[in-house]
Amino acid sequence: MSLLINGELREGWLEEESDESGEFVRQDQQYRNYVTRDGSPGPMGDGGYPAESGRYHLYVSYACPWAHRTLILRKLKGLEPHIGVSVVHHYMGDAGWSFDDCDGCTGDRVHGSRYMHELYTRTDPNYTGIITVPALFDTQTDRIVNNESLDMVRMFNSAFDGITGNTLDFYPEDLREEIHAVNERVYENVNNGVYRSGFATSQKAYEAAFDRLFETLDWLEERLARQPFLVGERLTEADWRLFTTLLRFDPVYYSHFKCNRQRLLDFPNLSAYLRMLYQRPGVAETVRMDHIKAHYYGSHPMLNPSGIVPKGPMIDYTRPHGRPLGDLPAALRNVDET
Repeated sequence: MSLLINGELREGWLEEESDESGEFVRQDQQYRNYVTRDGSPGPMGDGGYPAESGRYHLYVSYACPWAHRTLILRKLKGLEPHIGVSVVHHYMGDAGWSFDDCDGCTGDRVHGSRYMHELYTRTDPNYTGIITVPALFDTQTDRIVNNESLDMVRMFNSAFDGITGNTLDFYPEDLREEIHAVNERVYENVNNGVYRSGFATSQKAYEAAFDRLFETLDWLEERLARQPFLVGERLTEADWRLFTTLLRFDPVYYSHFKCNRQRLLDFPNLSAYLRMLYQRPGVAETVRMDHIKAHYYGSHPMLNPSGIVPKGPMIDYTRPHGRPLGDLPAALRNVDET
């Protein structure tokens, strides 16, 4: 990430996200406009962004777990022909995410920008805040509509159904209360918990984050011992929100962020659940482990001054998972599972 103050690039984004106790504190995203089927107001009370094929463009990093969620929903909801995508370089230097060339990078397919921060100042020349991906850009109004992954996951889940005819629903109304409850605990202690551990600048803050992380992983392990998915028999957004963190756990967070009480491999239910989700049709295509490892180990010199990227661990996400599939729709089952 990079930091802009009144549109000017500054160093020190991590210092901006640490408090006096040494705890990593993630900033809220500033662009929360919604795309809806007809442009009517969304959950944040805004409107004016109707779902249209070809109008919106998604900016992502394969390395970022928050961006990865949006790529999964874009894939599973059949949105690839309707929402374009640009992929940044995996290395994040002082200027933040760049559009430099690499295997899997695309450049900025809309504006030809060199850095991601240019999209933010294009939207607001006086922008103050952290520059993050994912970001959903409206090519018609020439501005970022939204840079909050949770919003994008929900927009992609339903706003474009009238265009795609894809009715897969990862946010069913009758399960939303439970989805919200699971999301809150997972976000605080796992999704963001690994960062609170890795970016802590005091022993006390690190140990508190570490303990909350593994207490929640223990809770998830027990929960998955008695049901296929986080919210019972149905695959929901809660599963995809957890998936992108679990995928990065053993290759990155265990060592790089010092989350080393246990490997994910040491949790039988969680590790099998991870493989089961990875093996859903289309999901493996959204995973670039080379980008993930190169980004984390190469972009955080305060944690890994040498920048050396470890060759291991070797993990086979395609081996049999043995998990029940509950009420999984046929479109999300493999041929030998139907």
